[in-house]
Amino acid sequence: MLTAAQVLAQNNFGDTRTGGLAGPMGLFLILVLGTATVLLIRNMNARLRRLPDRFPSQGPSADAMKSERVVVDPTDRSTSP
Repeated sequence: MLTAAQVLAQNNFGDTRTGGLAGPMGLFLILVLGTATVLLIRNMNARLRRLPDRFPSQGPSADAMKSERVVVDPTDRSTSP
């Protein structure tokens, strides 16, 4: 009796009239990948629906952060660090 590993390890990609598995195995893999993709998309959509519309701000507001930012020019050598 052949195990699953032995069946998959056989080189049956030559003459398809002698019981090759290239066609059925390819169809099986396409169906598995398609099913996995559909399930992944459904799962991610469900997760996105559970997210809130807006996230609460953490710390000071964005306007306050903009006014407090200091932009330093790294090429300016007039000031010492």
